[in-house]
Amino acid sequence: MTEQKSATTYNFRLRDSLLGAQMLFVAFGALVLVPLLTGLNANVALFTAGAGTLLFQVITRGKVPVFLASSFAFIAPIIYGVDKWGIPGTMCGLLAAGLLYAIFALAIRIFGSDILHRILPPIVTGPVIMVIGLVLAPVAVHMASGRTGDGSAWLVPQTSAYIIAGTALLVTIMVSLLGRGMFKLVPILCGITAGYLTAVVLDMAGISASIQASFDPGPLKNWTAPTLVSMQKVASSPWFAVPNFSLPTWNLEAILFIVPVAIAPAIEHFGDVLAIGGITGKDYVDDPGIHKTLLGDGLATSLAAMLGGPPNTTYSEVSGAVALTRSFNPAIMTWAAVSAILLAFVGKLGGFLASIPVPVMGGIMVLLFGAITVIGINTLVRAGTDLMEPRNLAIVAIILVFGIGGMNFDLSIVKLGGIGLAGIVGVILNQVLPNGRSHERVAEENRDS
Repeated sequence: MTEQKSATTYNFRLRDSLLGAQMLFVAFGALVLVPLLTGLNANVALFTAGAGTLLFQVITRGKVPVFLASSFAFIAPIIYGVDKWGIPGTMCGLLAAGLLYAIFALAIRIFGSDILHRILPPIVTGPVIMVIGLVLAPVAVHMASGRTGDGSAWLVPQTSAYIIAGTALLVTIMVSLLGRGMFKLVPILCGITAGYLTAVVLDMAGISASIQASFDPGPLKNWTAPTLVSMQKVASSPWFAVPNFSLPTWNLEAILFIVPVAIAPAIEHFGDVLAIGGITGKDYVDDPGIHKTLLGDGLATSLAAMLGGPPNTTYSEVSGAVALTRSFNPAIMTWAAVSAILLAFVGKLGGFLASIPVPVMGGIMVLLFGAITVIGINTLVRAGTDLMEPRNLAIVAIILVFGIGGMNFDLSIVKLGGIGLAGIVGVILNQVLPNGRSHERVAEENRDS
């Protein structure tokens, strides 16, 4: 009974500030990973994570102990969007994605939560999640081998890159498998740290310079250097600096491409809310209501997009920390949000994060994008979906081929393709295709006849 009361009471106490900072530490590796992978500003991501969490608390009346930060689900469309439309155009699509959450929240308030499951069942969300992970597989391989995301130029000699990426990947896996206590909650941060330290050791031992001297770039551009880690940006960055905010600009093509991606994290939001409710012993689906938590998540995403930050989502790492520390007071997340906002104004932090060698991120991406794909597969498995049933086979097959193959339609006023097209087509097919008979039922009917 005491535990239940502590889970529902918001007490803003100064002594909780250290707990809040600890929660930010747990989220930090994943939080800054998204901007580092997508070309967004890490300091802006910190600011929008803090501001988004505060907005979420206002909308949910400070009842849910969650921290909102960079969403992995949007990595693929952000990378594509920044390359095609620039950051302002991409932010327009992300702003609209946040507003889609608001539409879902309104629909849930009017029709109940079952409306989303009818429109977006696992047969649609599962393969869409898989596409999100698989589309970026080549980018992960390129960066892990020391090249740019598109594979057109060398940033790090391949031998050095494999050593760094392999270390980051192996440490991330081992910490996630064998870590105990707080370490188990920060495998990505441990992997990034290990990869970074490996690069520093290679530099200090002269190994990276030796490898670079004998490196043959072949036909690709060679942007490698004798050292893997440069502190030039750290030295030139001021201690205090206002984050480099970026306002969105109107781009209909970006909206149609990115908005369908919000389907997957919107559905996953249910699981996140149920998970934190199971930890604290409170039914947040009922109070403050799943429509309010989804609205808070969506508006936090739109707020981030208005400032040039990545979309926000609830962090399972932080929920794990809540379970581990038994710190149920939602005000602790207020301290975490305030800490993130203050840290966003430390200019040298951005310079330090920019010094992380590309293969470190590449090693993490190999695991990350594969994991996203597996989550999509698991979505179908847990739903007990019969993929050999003709209707299901058609929906999954078309979503995967359209998304991974890069199918696109030029509608004169806008070009629709990739993940966005795959998601839209999946929703449409699920609504229009009639329910067919499964192979088992057909076999039974044949035996009976």
